[in-house]
Amino acid sequence: MVFLVVVIRLFHIQVIDRSYRMSASNNVLRYITQYPARGLIYDRNGEILVHNQAAYDLMVVPMQVSPFDTTEFCSIIGISKQQLKNSLREARRHSSFRPSPLVKQLSAQNYAVLQEKLFKYPGFYVQPRTLRAYPRDVAAHLLGYVGEVDDRIINNNSYYSMGDYIGISGLERAYEDELRGKKGVSVYLVDVHNRIKGSYGEGRYDTVAVLGSNIRTTIDVNLQEYGEQLMQNKIGGIVAIEPSTGEVLSMISSPTYDPDLLVGRPRTTNFRILERDTIKPLFNRALMAMYPPGSTFKIVNALIGLQEGTVSPRTKYTCDGGYHIGKGVGCRHHISPTDLIQSIQVSCNTYYCHVFRNIIDKPSLGGVEQGFTVWKNHVESFGFGKKLNIDQPNELAGIVPSVSFYDRYFRKGGWNSLTILSLAIGQGELGTTPLQMANMTAAIANKGFYYTPHLVKGIGGESLKEPRFSIPNYTTIDSVWYSYVIEGMDMAVNGGPGSTARAAAISGITVCGKTGTSQNPHGKDHSVFVAFAPKENPQIAIAVYVENAGFGSTWAAPIASLIIEKYLTGEVKRTWLEQRMLNAVLLDRREEE
Repeated sequence: MVFLVVVIRLFHIQVIDRSYRMSASNNVLRYITQYPARGLIYDRNGEILVHNQAAYDLMVVPMQVSPFDTTEFCSIIGISKQQLKNSLREARRHSSFRPSPLVKQLSAQNYAVLQEKLFKYPGFYVQPRTLRAYPRDVAAHLLGYVGEVDDRIINNNSYYSMGDYIGISGLERAYEDELRGKKGVSVYLVDVHNRIKGSYGEGRYDTVAVLGSNIRTTIDVNLQEYGEQLMQNKIGGIVAIEPSTGEVLSMISSPTYDPDLLVGRPRTTNFRILERDTIKPLFNRALMAMYPPGSTFKIVNALIGLQEGTVSPRTKYTCDGGYHIGKGVGCRHHISPTDLIQSIQVSCNTYYCHVFRNIIDKPSLGGVEQGFTVWKNHVESFGFGKKLNIDQPNELAGIVPSVSFYDRYFRKGGWNSLTILSLAIGQGELGTTPLQMANMTAAIANKGFYYTPHLVKGIGGESLKEPRFSIPNYTTIDSVWYSYVIEGMDMAVNGGPGSTARAAAISGITVCGKTGTSQNPHGKDHSVFVAFAPKENPQIAIAVYVENAGFGSTWAAPIASLIIEKYLTGEVKRTWLEQRMLNAVLLDRREEE
């Protein structure tokens, strides 16, 4: 019986319980993960946006650790004894016989000193890896950052293990599988002093790391940098798109931050500081901020009215300072009466109250709910009220209200076209992102279709082959009607007195645009402008939101105009306007007295 017990115990130790085998193996073998360098990220013209720099993680196998001089050890790697104690406890909790990171991202100086004395510290070794580096302080939100995986990620994806890094936001997250490459492993023999004596099995058990794929983006880094400079000391978002392809030329969220702040050991501290900042520099306003579109939305209502036959290019309405039915809507002083093209030129609120009510109350549609549903379907065909499916995480869908929403809010049968009249001028329950507004503008420039906006042109030297980015999305508006709205947008910028967007005019370039003042219940109104240029063969469509800045013609229109000029000509000649925008500080959110 004693002999049988011994045999069973030996069988358990040698066959069933692998910890002894693993412990013995770890005493003579060291498995060092070969982390591939993440792929580099370039702009559309081949200028590098993100590259890599060397870093070193100090690893520990707790079971192999012997008593050592903690004072000297801590001084070398630059941590306190308590930090060392806590890190060792965490490593033991993870596994006593598997390696765990003790101190991540050692500096090259600390690594050089430690490497000479590492033989004195059994159980410790250095794991080389790379960190991200940014040659230019630009495009932090769209590039994103890399961080360490947590238990949830490890449990959900067997590729990752403790100490690995993963894209957390932006392109780093959207293209993680392409950028990360594939890990390898090298197996080494070590002696009793924890020194590597050579490759195990002459390298037969090693696997080679596969480098991550490089990515070429659609971004023009010089345009991106210029836009970020114009938005300094301002809050808002800018998106510029190439209408013929859907390629995003620039995507700006302001305030922004230096991407180097979220690299290396200071990342956690810096992240907390940025997260506590009251103006929210980590928040990507280009994709996630929802604003009322304001008067820029009148061009969509004009197209819907033309499509539904409730207005014609020759239809005229008189404006005497506002629309006076129901609660009414005020309007600025301008020429009257106006036809459709003139109504866009001077941004007449009264005109679009008529247009909107005629759509909703169109007799052939059978009632307000049916009319509203028709209007809603047209609006959504421009990409509103849904995610555009750009290659970025955290995109918001925006808001286009529904019949069921109004039935709940006002009770069924308790609302009509007057109740929701604010939708006529882009207010009320509408919520759009700068990305959606730029996409709408691209659809108008294309006279009825848009390509899904995207930020990547190619991966690993090959052009991006993603069907969703190459298939056009058509609006529900016939192409014949766009020329009238485009003419109105042309007149808004390049027309005579009363034109609302004359600040966006550029000599030698026909800019078509529309201003907006987005009402804000929490402070000053937002300044909004959408535009495309040139009028024939458009090369850029843009949307600009400047929070709490007032009229669209005052700030958003000049900023958009400067970006268009920079992109199309390579230089800005209106230096007086440029300096005015660069020097403006528009951070006051309070209501004007």
